[in-house]
Amino acid sequence: MNTNMDAEVIIVGAGPVGLGLAIELGMRSIRCIVIEQNDRVGYNPRAKLTNVRSMELLRRWGVASRLRAASPMPKGYPSNVVFATSLAGFPLAKFENAFFTYPDGSVLYSESAVWVPQYTLEQVLLERAQELPTVSIQFGRRLESLTNHADHVEVTDCSVSDSGQRRLAARYVVGADGARSTVRQLLDIRMTGPGAMSPNFNVLFRAPGLAAMHDKGLAVQYWNINTEVPSLMGPMDDRGLWYIIATRLGAETSSAAIDPKDLIRRATGLDFEMEIISTDPWTALRLIADTYRKGRVFLAGDACHLHPPFGGYGMNMGLGDAVDLGWKLVATLEGWAGGDLLDSYEAERKPVHNRVMDEAVINHSIVGNQLAREGLDEDTPAAASAREELGAFISDVKLREFKSLGLVLGYRYNASPIIVSDGTEPPQEEVINYKPSAFPGSLAPHFWLDDGSSLFDGFGEGFTLLAADDVMPVEFAALVKAAGEDSVPLSVMTLPRGSFKKHYGMRMAIIRPDQHVAWRGNELPPNVFALLDKVRGAANHEAASAAGELQHV
Repeated sequence: MNTNMDAEVIIVGAGPVGLGLAIELGMRSIRCIVIEQNDRVGYNPRAKLTNVRSMELLRRWGVASRLRAASPMPKGYPSNVVFATSLAGFPLAKFENAFFTYPDGSVLYSESAVWVPQYTLEQVLLERAQELPTVSIQFGRRLESLTNHADHVEVTDCSVSDSGQRRLAARYVVGADGARSTVRQLLDIRMTGPGAMSPNFNVLFRAPGLAAMHDKGLAVQYWNINTEVPSLMGPMDDRGLWYIIATRLGAETSSAAIDPKDLIRRATGLDFEMEIISTDPWTALRLIADTYRKGRVFLAGDACHLHPPFGGYGMNMGLGDAVDLGWKLVATLEGWAGGDLLDSYEAERKPVHNRVMDEAVINHSIVGNQLAREGLDEDTPAAASAREELGAFISDVKLREFKSLGLVLGYRYNASPIIVSDGTEPPQEEVINYKPSAFPGSLAPHFWLDDGSSLFDGFGEGFTLLAADDVMPVEFAALVKAAGEDSVPLSVMTLPRGSFKKHYGMRMAIIRPDQHVAWRGNELPPNVFALLDKVRGAANHEAASAAGELQHV
């Protein structure tokens, strides 16, 4: 065994996923090195939404309030989405509180969403990661090769500035290096799916007076529904920085031939001065990796799943990858995981990715190009009737894009090898409506405690046994003892029986480190060692199910 390790985990890529994984590991004192070929965190806004689930993850990392404070948008700025023929034209439809950013104290989640540029999120995550003594962030270094061994991975990287090479060894490597992942290419893992769906064109520009030039009100997105330049746009801060995305350009359109100022003026219907900051042609894709793991090397985020950005799911799914893989790496490195735990990463995340990616493709299929029609800007009764009809259609078909709480919080790990079935029927999966459920594999239902804290704040770093206060300690004493003997971290949290049973349906539940339900029941099974083996990946799924040892009583 090679014991001369430079780190326990090497993470390639210092975007949100790589930094999130570093925090997840570093908060549990796992030594990790993050290598990033750029000289700093991101320059482009790219993702602009940190959704409610991601904010719950940031809360557990201690930085949710930091991100809100760092937002370049004014406090209380409404997350409205406005559809109009153009900024200078007629209104069509409006969605208020899109993506659930209002701090309304909802019982459904512990944190509301935040509308911030990706580079702001990355800076907050970077600062948090740098606070952790076992995390080393190294910019300006490019991965060149990696070799899987029986007990470690050997990595060669080089300095971008002077091409100086070095070799590093780690127990595991994670490729969080984006759509063009070097890690994925070195592993020769294919991405499969429909592939390229349409070319698009992003522009980042500065126009301090633009917000006062139209009458559409404050919003984070304005969709220009016209035949001239179908597009969506919005402010990045309150100082005049804007983005615009011209959607589904014709295949014959050359990005090099596009005049960005002319494009923006035609899209908005307004003639104004602006400064072009950057342009970014990109292609909408629907691709997923054939496998997320080879040996001791894993893929996460865009390195293993790519889809159109409509709905704001991509980066947020990547943060979910970081937490799912992160706690399993921690368990493995600390010695309390079973041999099958790391394999459950792909088994759990890939079905979620496929479901969310399908939804993003649906959203992408109905953008301004499909909605626009001739004559909408005419000041005639016929045009007014057409606008009213189109507005009603938009309000119906686009609701799932901006109000998809059922998708964001309602996903669950169906048929996971480390989830214990309770014998009940699974609830129906929905996109819009979120109905919290403690069905095993689901995100633990959230509620606020009497002292104003979140239920999630009381979860431990390992597994948490939730028990109604009418459950006697003797009823779970064997589980606590077994966990101690197997060195499995387990904390116990007792809750008022009324609140707990209302949300969880039974008297007890075991919550995983990632806040998902691993097991629930009215009584623990006779063989608590088998239960622990199951949820930590040390038991055969089929054998345990056949034996019926873990079914609830």
